[in-house]
Amino acid sequence: MSRAGLFPILIASIAATLVAVVGATITDIGPWYHALNQPRWAPPDALYGVAWMAIYAFTAIAGVYAWLATPNRREREWLIGLFAINGFLNTMWSVLFFQLHRPDWAMIEAIGLWLSVAALIVAIWPRSMTGAVLLVPYLLWATFAGYLNMTIVHLNGPFG
Repeated sequence: MSRAGLFPILIASIAATLVAVVGATITDIGPWYHALNQPRWAPPDALYGVAWMAIYAFTAIAGVYAWLATPNRREREWLIGLFAINGFLNTMWSVLFFQLHRPDWAMIEAIGLWLSVAALIVAIWPRSMTGAVLLVPYLLWATFAGYLNMTIVHLNGPFG
């Protein structure tokens, strides 16, 4: 593989790892979280790490496909911006939910996160159908997590 082909792999790997590490660092599965009423269908804590690891890997690979299929620098920068917005929203959800203990605010923010994943799929689709399809599990997980977040708010609110 050429040096030009390795660069997007390196960038996507670093970006996905950075979002994952920051998210894991600020996610506190401690007494406050365990005191929340959860629906019976909530997954076990161990499943979240596995799901997010797969999502970050698929997102990085989708980013590489999109980068390699995008014809010019300006469009690549625009796509990188969409990925950056998504990474920021991904991290902010954890800040709102786990650090600020505001699942109600996190629920509202989850809509923006979901929209950012959908925007990535729409933006990547014409360039790389494979890249877009790799983001579908992320969209499904964001849908499920948003519904779980909403259910936690209904079972435990009001907050703040």
